[in-house]
Amino acid sequence: MMIFARHPFRCRQAAIKLLLLCPLTLFAPLIHTSQLSAEPLLCGIDRLEASGFKELSGLQAALITNTAGLNRNGEADYALMLRSGVALKFLMAPEHGFSVDIEAGEKVGNTVVAEKLPVWSLYGASKKPEISKLKEIDILVFDLQDVGARCYTYISTMKHAMEACEAAGIAFMVLDRPNPVIPLGQGGFMLERGYDSFVGAINIPFVHAMTVGEIALLLKEQHCKNLDLRVIPMQGYNRARFGDEYPGYRFATPSPNIRSLNSALLYPATVFFEATIISEGRGTDAPFMQFGAPFINNGELARAIDGYRLGGVKFEPVVFCPVSGKYRGERCHGLKLKLTDRKAFNPFRTAAALMLELQHSYPERVIIKDGDFFDKLAGTPLFREMIIKQMPLEAIMKECRRQIDQFNSTAPLHYLYR
Repeated sequence: MMIFARHPFRCRQAAIKLLLLCPLTLFAPLIHTSQLSAEPLLCGIDRLEASGFKELSGLQAALITNTAGLNRNGEADYALMLRSGVALKFLMAPEHGFSVDIEAGEKVGNTVVAEKLPVWSLYGASKKPEISKLKEIDILVFDLQDVGARCYTYISTMKHAMEACEAAGIAFMVLDRPNPVIPLGQGGFMLERGYDSFVGAINIPFVHAMTVGEIALLLKEQHCKNLDLRVIPMQGYNRARFGDEYPGYRFATPSPNIRSLNSALLYPATVFFEATIISEGRGTDAPFMQFGAPFINNGELARAIDGYRLGGVKFEPVVFCPVSGKYRGERCHGLKLKLTDRKAFNPFRTAAALMLELQHSYPERVIIKDGDFFDKLAGTPLFREMIIKQMPLEAIMKECRRQIDQFNSTAPLHYLYR
C-alpha cells in the first residue's frame, strides 16, 4: 500500500507520496521532535524486522549491503532475513567489498557468505547490477550506511541500482539509516553538468544533509519516474542529532578509513587532499583526521590556519609516518584536526581554508596534483580555480550558498524527518 503523509518541511505539494510499504501501526518519522526524545532509534532494517519482514513475503529478493548493515542489536541484515524466511537469493556489495576491508579505488571481486549465499560485486567490472541478475528476483533491497558527503560512493551505487531496477522492471526498497553528520547542514558546491562521476553522481550539495531514503525519493522524482520505489523510514530519528546522540547507538565502520563518528565529521574537510600532494592520513591511525607532507612547516601552518578563525575545530601540529598510501615510510609534518564544538563546525569552510592556505604557503609546489579528480570530488572546476586564484574564503562560501539556495528553491525535496 502507499502512505500519504503531511510533509514536515518545505515542499511544493501539500502532501507527498512516500512510496513505501510500511504496515507498522506507528508512522513515527513524521511525529513532532519533542515526542521523539525518549524513543529508541529504529532503522529501516529494525522496522522491517518488527513487521516480521512481511513487506518481502512471497518475493524473491536480493540485498545490497556490507558488514555495517546491522540491526540495533548488532545482527547482520542478511542473517535476519534468512532466519525470518525471506527468499534471499544473493547479496551485492559496494566499494570496499562486503567485509569493508578493501581500500578505496581497488576493484572488488565476487564472494560467498553463510557458506552458500553469493555476493556479487558492484565495484568490479561494472558498478551497476546486471539486468540478467535482476531478472531473477522481484525486489532489490538497499541497506548501506552513508556518511553524508556526495563523494562517498554508496549513494552512487544506490543511483546505479535504481536505474538498473527500473530497466529490469523490478522494485527497489531502501532501508533508511541515519546520516550521522546531518546537523552539520548543507555545504559545498553543487554538481556541475559534465563533472558527474562515481564520486559525484547526484546533483546534491557536497555535504548534502539528507538520508539515503530521502536521496532515493529525489532520484525517483528526477531520474527514475517509472521505478517502483519503496522506502522504509526510521523511527525515533530527527535532524538535530548526531549519530551518537541516540540511546544505544553503535558506530559500525562503513569503509576502512572511516573508523569513528569524528572521522565521518572531518571527512568532508579533508577528503580533497586525496587529489593533492598532501597525505590525507591514510596508512596512519587517524585517516581523514590529520594531514601532512614532508615539506610542511606545521608550526607556521598552524598559526596561519588559526587566522581563519574556523569554528568548532582546532589544529595541532603532528608528525606521522604512513605505512601505506602517499609518503609511505616517510616522516610527514602536518596538522591534526580536533573537534571542539561539532555544531559550530563547518567542514567545507574548513576544507576551503586549508586548501587556500596551503596554496598560499607553498606557491612553488603544485598542491593540486590531479585537477581532474579534484574537480570530480568538488563537482565543478570552480573550487579549484578559486583556490589557485586565491579568492577570499568568503567569496567561495558565498558562491556555495548561492548554488545551494538555488537547489533548495527548485529541487523537489522530500524530507522524511523533522
